[in-house]
Amino acid sequence: MNRLARFLAAGLICLATLAGCGQEAAPRTESADPAPRALATYPGLPSEATETLALIQRGGPFPYRKDGTTFQNRENRLPARPRGYYREYTVPTPGARDRGARRIIAGGSPPEVFFYTADHYRSFRRIEVPE
Repeated sequence: MNRLARFLAAGLICLATLAGCGQEAAPRTESADPAPRALATYPGLPSEATETLALIQRGGPFPYRKDGTTFQNRENRLPARPRGYYREYTVPTPGARDRGARRIIAGGSPPEVFFYTADHYRSFRRIEVPE
């Protein structure tokens, strides 16, 4: 029994280490610049939106399957552009069990214009991102 208890304890320690003790690990990306960069701040935007913008500018990896899919702009709330110009990305909502309502819409390839919606496309605000 003592041997079984040690085996189970070792297994739990391994699982906790692999799972990050229940905390979600930040995506790992390779970079030529090893120094960590501070994320830009955007007044009025949640910190999760800032993190999503950084992911978009790096080209991913994105945590949600639908991130990067074409945004149709069916309600014409954004400037008219050809189909495929706009892409949508999820801004995580703390405590939400699904993708939530918050999104960033990026236009262009590479992205050159950004919009934020907190209410699932009912309203948008442009995000000024320095080049």
